[in-house]
Amino acid sequence: MFATGGLGGVHHPLPGATTTWDVSADLGTLAGTDILVVCSGMKSILDIPATLEVLETHSVPVLGYRTDDFPAFYLRSSGLPVPCRVDDPATAAAVVTAHRRFADSGVLLANPVPARFELDRAEHDRLLAEGLEALRSRDVRGVDVTPALLEHFHTAGDGASLAANEALVVANAELGARVAAELVP
Repeated sequence: MFATGGLGGVHHPLPGATTTWDVSADLGTLAGTDILVVCSGMKSILDIPATLEVLETHSVPVLGYRTDDFPAFYLRSSGLPVPCRVDDPATAAAVVTAHRRFADSGVLLANPVPARFELDRAEHDRLLAEGLEALRSRDVRGVDVTPALLEHFHTAGDGASLAANEALVVANAELGARVAAELVP
């Protein structure tokens, strides 16, 4: 069991490129480790459709907790559906148990950020566009991309993203503990 804020994933290609090789090690670890990861989806700065495709390719089940929409870290919905919805910790634990009988890969349980902490979508999109432009102008690449973008969200967003981040980590840890209790015989 592992509870965190947001999962890493596939970054958007750099300007002028059609693909990216910048893929978080989170995905490979989840593909090869029998673990349940509870998070609020991928960080919204990532290529979420590509990341979900990588998880599917590696037989990592993706569950949405009390949602039909895959969350995007600061946002309750990425606009993409979750492949499977669960509405309580016992059902999540049952899916994990069933999966473990057939595969060695992990399971992702996506828990949306608490509604009162969700960033306004227009504000989120503005911060993301500004952050991406700052990355391009400063030629930030590789492992420095995510920290730079998250820092931009924290500083340019008047602390709203930090409050959201704290709230979603607590919510994910609480949900993880409840599912873990269901997994113990």
